[in-house]
Amino acid sequence: MPCQPLGLWLVGRRAGVLGRPIAHSLSPVLHRAAYADLGLDWTYDAIECDEQHLPSVLSERADWAGFSCTMPLKRAVLEIADEIAPVARAVGAGNTLLPRAGGGWIADNTDVAGIVASLAENVVRASSAAVLGAGGTAQAVMAALAVHGVAECTVLVRDPARTGDVQRAADAVGLRLTIADLASSAAALDSDLLVSTLPPGAADELAAHPWRAEQTVLDVVYAPWPTALAVSAQRGGATVLSGALMLLHQAAAQVELMTGQVAPVEAMREALRAAVPSSGL
Repeated sequence: MPCQPLGLWLVGRRAGVLGRPIAHSLSPVLHRAAYADLGLDWTYDAIECDEQHLPSVLSERADWAGFSCTMPLKRAVLEIADEIAPVARAVGAGNTLLPRAGGGWIADNTDVAGIVASLAENVVRASSAAVLGAGGTAQAVMAALAVHGVAECTVLVRDPARTGDVQRAADAVGLRLTIADLASSAAALDSDLLVSTLPPGAADELAAHPWRAEQTVLDVVYAPWPTALAVSAQRGGATVLSGALMLLHQAAAQVELMTGQVAPVEAMREALRAAVPSSGL
């Protein structure tokens, strides 16, 4: 009897991305490019899903290799998971569901790895940091900053009453957090590293800030690109990173978790550039 090829169990598996709305997602572009480069006969689908329908969507696909999860599911995945990876527990949000031995799902978070890899790729060094916004992505930034060696951070928001989750994430990773008003006069805008987790257009008011060449600005937006914040920061000489870079690296981490193979980052990068030439990647 001939031996089975190594990795035969990887043949013909299915994975996908869950969220609402989901038609705009670029996760299929990234994951399918990875499968093609790895020689895997896998499929990856975009599935419309909100918190209410998450249990039924998962029960109908219990044999799938895993899911990427985007809004509005980043906190819901922690509630439905049978097991929560330490990084997702610390962050208080997840973006990945993986099948659990014996049944059920493991919630994980690769946004943290995506941010860390984006900063490492650009050799970013920072002793001070500021984050715009306090949602699920900002929570992931807290963990990424701790990994990056930053000891304290200022979160700039319009409503301090909605910062409980990001404060808990900072506490969980040992990051000292200061909450301040999101305004163009905020002193924290002069930090070595600024990460905007705000939706498109929400940071436009900061475009008049006098940025410095020593600063790095990561804007998680990638469409439309460049944002007014990115244009302003580039004009001031700062290093500017598009959210497309974070998207690439968090997807690469998901590919590795789901397939057990090293993600072909460059093949995924080229696929994303081809799909969205103006993403800033």
